[in-house]
Amino acid sequence: MSRLVECVPNFSNGQSQTVIDAIADAISQSKGCSLLDVDPGQSTNRTVYTFVGAPEAAVNGALNAAQVAFQLIDMATHKGEHPRLGALDVCPFIPVRNVCMEECVQCANEFGKRLAEMLEVPVYLYGEAARDERRRALPSIRAGEYEGLKEKLQNSDWAPDFGTATFVPRWGATVTGARNFLIAYNVNLLSTKEQAHRLALNIREQGRGKDQPGRLNKVQAIGWYLEEANIAQVSTNLLDFEVTALHAVFEEVRKDAEDLDLPVVGSQIVGLIPLKAMIDAAEFYMKKENLFLLEEEHKIRLVVNRLGLDSLAPFNAKERIIEYMIRDEKEEGCLISLPLREFIQSVGARTAAPGGGSVAAAVAAMGAALGSMVGLMSYGKRQYEHLDGTMRRLITPFHHVMNNLIAMVDDDSNAFNSYMAALKMPKLTPVERERREAAMQDGLKKAVLVPLALAERVTSLWPLLQEMAIFGNFGCKSDLQVAAKALELGIFGAFYNIMTNLKDIKEEDFNTKTRKRACDLLEQAKWNTVQILDLIDKRQESGKE
Repeated sequence: MSRLVECVPNFSNGQSQTVIDAIADAISQSKGCSLLDVDPGQSTNRTVYTFVGAPEAAVNGALNAAQVAFQLIDMATHKGEHPRLGALDVCPFIPVRNVCMEECVQCANEFGKRLAEMLEVPVYLYGEAARDERRRALPSIRAGEYEGLKEKLQNSDWAPDFGTATFVPRWGATVTGARNFLIAYNVNLLSTKEQAHRLALNIREQGRGKDQPGRLNKVQAIGWYLEEANIAQVSTNLLDFEVTALHAVFEEVRKDAEDLDLPVVGSQIVGLIPLKAMIDAAEFYMKKENLFLLEEEHKIRLVVNRLGLDSLAPFNAKERIIEYMIRDEKEEGCLISLPLREFIQSVGARTAAPGGGSVAAAVAAMGAALGSMVGLMSYGKRQYEHLDGTMRRLITPFHHVMNNLIAMVDDDSNAFNSYMAALKMPKLTPVERERREAAMQDGLKKAVLVPLALAERVTSLWPLLQEMAIFGNFGCKSDLQVAAKALELGIFGAFYNIMTNLKDIKEEDFNTKTRKRACDLLEQAKWNTVQILDLIDKRQESGKE
């Protein structure tokens, strides 16, 4: 898979469409860069660009954008609601795929050094790239903003990390760094700017100062007024949505707003958001309101509705959720993306992969899907309405395991291919032979662990399928029977794959434990299949199923 860094440069212009487009063109025309989002703000007079590329490409894309901005933005005349230090106010690099934080720190340093040399402007490092702990937080560097920068540069404590301490009126200064994914999220209020800021002080981690900290960790917030929408906003940055979730910010602002009799009228995502943040919010509201949703699309719709994410503009998930925007160049070649006919034909081709392992995963996934289907064919029907709670409980794990098993169709082939790649490694010298042997052993372990994980996941469904056989829609009797045999076949396939590859693994402890576990899972599959089929055969159709 490709290596991807996300870059999110914030430029101090949100009012001139000509400037917005020129910077966007500079990024999109940079080799290896994919521009994902352009989010301008009139009142903030600021535009947030989001693009991805390999580390070197991301640095070059940001430099190209900065060079265009240098010609078009004059900070001496800039006014806007958002705090800012320069024309390119901040330019963070974020690890997305197959890139570590340290590489993003290197990107920030390379970008900062080259920007200072190219434009002769001061550049600061923040976040994970900060060389001074006082500069780790962006608000600390921005203190005093552009208007106080000239005086700030005269203070040796605030000498830039790159470039000279010279005030450049047209540009100001730029802050660059490395960080994890940040969610820019604003809650809309029918209130004054001052009231919005009061709520911001309540929730942000910094609070009103050291003696009055706010309630939400890893949250920055200010209040401002959005002239173009005629509303106030509590504008927040979620520095770690795993610590403080999207819905937590919304609910806390809403609670404080109610105390002041202020109406909350939706909210807004600026830029992109990770899928997990949306799903976490969906799970919160599903639990809070006792809702039953399975499909990812439905969960996203729920969050858009509950948070009012479409209150200022339509919320298009395909253009707002980063996972939907980024597509690996190899994705189209994945087995699971093939039409059924092509998948079967690829299995029947004169190649070792896809083979029995991928077929076992596909068959098991269909077995889990049938379990989910029977549950859904029972749920919501008047005849079975007394079992709605039971069906809700049973359907969800079937659906979850089904998706896990679908991914394993490709995992099995990928594991086999990694072993085949190891076989082709050079073996002319003792060092090369040792390296090749280690890679082969690692490949074999992967080829064992994938089907073992498949068998473990299928095994978790046996007690659920037994309940479904007792309570599920009797009109789906044959579907339950096929589900049982499909799941059993999945484990049979996994078992034989494990045994085939175990014989060449030299680590005895791993070999012994894995063999024992695989045999146990196979015996459980045989026993459970017989029990479930017997339950189905003995069950009598009645009006009170």
